[in-house]
Amino acid sequence: MEQQGFFKKLIRLVFSKEFIMYGIMGVLATIVNWAVHALVVNHMIALVGNKSLGITITTIIAVIVSVIFAFFTNKIFVFESKSWEAKIFLKEFISFITARALTGVLEVLGVPFLVNIGLDQKLFGVEAMVAKVTVSFIVIILNYVFSKLFIFTHKSGK
Repeated sequence: MEQQGFFKKLIRLVFSKEFIMYGIMGVLATIVNWAVHALVVNHMIALVGNKSLGITITTIIAVIVSVIFAFFTNKIFVFESKSWEAKIFLKEFISFITARALTGVLEVLGVPFLVNIGLDQKLFGVEAMVAKVTVSFIVIILNYVFSKLFIFTHKSGK
């Protein structure tokens, strides 16, 4: 009986407005990341005169822009945290960045770990993509849980 209750709650969560908006904003944040990369990469390579360094700098810029975009869209549209009071805003922003950094480390360490223990299968012809998708799924869930339970906890606005 408890298992049925768990699955009902899970289905309600997956079809909730909040979770659907979280997915939509995640897709938009990914598009922002890719768009920034596409717009900046050639200029950055030309500016620094080194392809590898240019791509690295571009990647950092794209991640920063997309995480800031994700913060504001999650705050406003997903979790509807309405407070713009400086103390609350800074707490949310720093917590969001910290959580994304932690899950980023999990991704950076988790994919090679899964590959090393045998989850190195190709998916869509891409090496180790099964490990990447597995870790990404975990990261997405953790980012949602961190945002829901610890970051965007102020619903009333000023």
